[in-house]
Amino acid sequence: MTPDEIKELKELIEFLKENDIGEFDLERDDLKVRIKFGHPSHGAPPSALDMARLSQLLAPGQHAPAAPSQGIHAVASTSPAPVADAQAEEEALHIVKSPIVGTFYESSSPGAAAFVKIGDEIESGQVLCIVEAMKLMNEIESDAAGEVVKRLVTNGQPVEYGQPLFALRLH
Repeated sequence: MTPDEIKELKELIEFLKENDIGEFDLERDDLKVRIKFGHPSHGAPPSALDMARLSQLLAPGQHAPAAPSQGIHAVASTSPAPVADAQAEEEALHIVKSPIVGTFYESSSPGAAAFVKIGDEIESGQVLCIVEAMKLMNEIESDAAGEVVKRLVTNGQPVEYGQPLFALRLH
C-alpha cells in the first residue's frame, strides 16, 4: 500500500468509528480490506449526509459498506460521557453464548410465545431459546440468574459456536 492509500484507510477507519459502523468491505483492483469492529452497534442507520461523506472518502472502484447480519448502524453522540457510561454498563453485563452451531429460534414453534423477552427476570437453568442443529432442537439454558437486557440475534438467524445470544444483568 502506498502512503496515500494508508492515509485514506486511516480516514475511513475514523469515519467508521465516528458513525459506529460495525463492518465494512473494500475492494480496489487487487487490494481487499475487511474492517470489522468487535462491538455491534444498535442505533439508527447512517444519515444521507454520513453516506455522502463516505462516498467522498471512497475512490471509484471501491464498494460501499457491507450489510452485516446485524445491519449497518450509526449512533449520534453529543458528548463522550454517555458513550463511556454505556460502554461501562455493557461491560457489566453477562453474555450467554451459543454452545453449538445452528439456527437460533426464540420459541418452541412458529407463532408460539418467545421463551424470554427483554425485561424478563430469569433463573439459572431456565430455557432461553432453541438452537437447531442437524434437525435436532437443542434447548439453550441460562447459566446465570438475572434480567434479560438484550437479545443479540434475530429469530431464524444462523449462529456460530460461542456467538453471543443474550445479555443479562446479573442479580
